[in-house]
Amino acid sequence: MSVHPRPIPPVPAETARVARAAFPKGNRYLEMHDVLGTISTDELFADLYPVKGQPAEAPWRLALVRVFQFAEGLSDRQAVAAVAGRIDWKYALVRRVARGDIPGATRKNEKGHS
Repeated sequence: MSVHPRPIPPVPAETARVARAAFPKGNRYLEMHDVLGTISTDELFADLYPVKGQPAEAPWRLALVRVFQFAEGLSDRQAVAAVAGRIDWKYALVRRVARGDIPGATRKNEKGHS
């Protein structure tokens, strides 16, 4: 695995919309991201990775997942499930939501109909 540092993008608009709707009074992970940003960047971890190889997942994301996992006392499998399914984690990790993450969202068929 290798690291090719990239700028950290803003939270996707749909992720932000869903997260704000799900947590209108706030949430510690949303607030943490809004106040602290992502806390770290890929550059902080670059020396730990070889120069060549398949690109790794963003190290700053992996570090945050470990922090969240520790804070909630989650197993590795539970942390993976949280990354996949929790809107507050997706917001803090700057990840897109999937249609299945949005209550009431429907998938469109191949012709564009619901």
